[in-house]
Amino acid sequence: MGAKSFLVSATIFYLLLFGCFATAATPSGKRILGRTPCKRLVFYFHDIIYNGHNSRNATAAIIGAPAWGNRTILGGQNHFGDLVVFDDPITLDNNLHSTPVGRAQGFYIYDKKDIFTAWLGFSFVLNSTEHKGSINFAGADPLMNKTRDISVIGGTGDFFMTRGVATLETDSFEGEVYFRLRVDIKLYECW
Repeated sequence: MGAKSFLVSATIFYLLLFGCFATAATPSGKRILGRTPCKRLVFYFHDIIYNGHNSRNATAAIIGAPAWGNRTILGGQNHFGDLVVFDDPITLDNNLHSTPVGRAQGFYIYDKKDIFTAWLGFSFVLNSTEHKGSINFAGADPLMNKTRDISVIGGTGDFFMTRGVATLETDSFEGEVYFRLRVDIKLYECW
């Protein structure tokens, strides 16, 4: 066997080996880029944080604050260290008074001292004629960006074991008491 045939054999071996690793890197060898979602949903959730005067309408409350903060007013310029738990109504449009199709339940932590950003962990618990079950989300939320992506990490019911991406956009806010998020959910694994 000459040097030229050895080189050709080695090249073919490495190409085959690389091909095996390339297809093993994605489930079932499917391309991830350019995929279209198997399901797409858009919801709005409305967060009204307790400020000491709005207990009847509040859907969120500060449950943890740094030593310099308190539990009725978000602390400092970027709210660093505040932990907020919420049980917010979800609607199909951006009207707070529309009929809710479910609840957004979870928490957010303001996690950077020098930039206005948070980390989210929450579920959409849906109980309407169209959708039943939950969709679970987690990820960083750099609030100063117009749109932010967080991971869809699972679900139950109609959304059993689903995965995908949710694009968040702050649709409206009123000071530090109320904000509304538009959540554009793109699911790439649907059962």
